[in-house]
Amino acid sequence: MPVLTYNDEFDCPIAPHRLFHGLFMDAHNLMPKIMPIVKSVDVVSGDGGPGSVQQVNFVDGYQMKYLKNRLDFKDKENCAINYTAIESDSFGDMIDYISSGVKFDAAPGGGSKCTIKTIVCPKGDVVPDEETLKAGKEGHMQQYKAVVAHLIENPHLYA
Repeated sequence: MPVLTYNDEFDCPIAPHRLFHGLFMDAHNLMPKIMPIVKSVDVVSGDGGPGSVQQVNFVDGYQMKYLKNRLDFKDKENCAINYTAIESDSFGDMIDYISSGVKFDAAPGGGSKCTIKTIVCPKGDVVPDEETLKAGKEGHMQQYKAVVAHLIENPHLYA
């Protein structure tokens, strides 16, 4: 099975703890409010610690109906998290799972430097097409941009 690995970095004007909280600690409340494509984020199993599973449900007509993420590691103090997308109707016969490691470090001026490592594990010998991979990455970036914009507009949130 050919494994595909992607590394991304970007700077953000939001402090690490605020960004981490909005994206990962309070996603079940925040995402449906600020992202029109997200219907709900529901806990499927667990208590919020490693092994817990959340399901993101998307609105009717979106390119996917749901995505289940398993929490593998969470370090609130250091704003680091690892999670695995274990199931989605959009995976089809192409993708077995997608693991992501995200870390927010403090940057000069009070912002963050975000480092993301993504590992895509296809099913069998399938090689996912670039369009599918690009759409997944764009979806993640839409989420980050929505949270950043919301936190800029609401400087008191998660302060």
